[in-house]
Amino acid sequence: MERRKKAKIVQERLLETFGEPRWRRHLDPVPELVSTILSQNTNDTNRDRAFERLRERFSSWEQVRDAKVDEVIDAIRPAGLANQKGPRIQEALHFITEERGELDLEFLADWPVEEAKEWLSSIKGVGPKTAAIVLLFSLEMPAFPVDTHVHRVTKRLGLLSPKASREEAHSELEALIPEKHYYSFHLNVIRLGREVCTSRNPHCEECVLRDLCDYYQNVRSSPG
Repeated sequence: MERRKKAKIVQERLLETFGEPRWRRHLDPVPELVSTILSQNTNDTNRDRAFERLRERFSSWEQVRDAKVDEVIDAIRPAGLANQKGPRIQEALHFITEERGELDLEFLADWPVEEAKEWLSSIKGVGPKTAAIVLLFSLEMPAFPVDTHVHRVTKRLGLLSPKASREEAHSELEALIPEKHYYSFHLNVIRLGREVCTSRNPHCEECVLRDLCDYYQNVRSSPG
């Protein structure tokens, strides 16, 4: 099935199954950037614990930027890899300040989305997923984030090229999915990945997309 047509059917079925996710603006872009850095290689619970500890210990992002690195590392330990993430967060905050004269990313809303992605990706430790999350969730710009769930599910479905990396998947999925559906498609695919299309032992018989799924047709439904 042609990928664009398949993506449309996937979108429609996920909406029928999970509904339209309610739009809400998440964090402002600077805290969203920090939160996304914290989320790397950990779960949402640990990310949120680390983020709240950071906010409790420092009254502003300027204080986080200028604190001793050991203090930041200690605050974010629940997120794991604190020795890497602490310096990375401070480097990002310093970069924004040096480039813009203040800790603010709202200016990106006035830029073309590709230029905004490029600017964010010039920050050390910020890749396509982090940039897309900040743009989509904080600034309501048309960027499509690809996390591990989205990459796994869309690859199994056959929406991606067989060897597409997570980085390459961003541009491939943006080309397949209408911009107005980025938010709902992203969140509903993540939900499917967490509840049904799990990494190990996916619950294919429960999946509303199994008749569309290359993985199911080629692997799970094969004899033996």
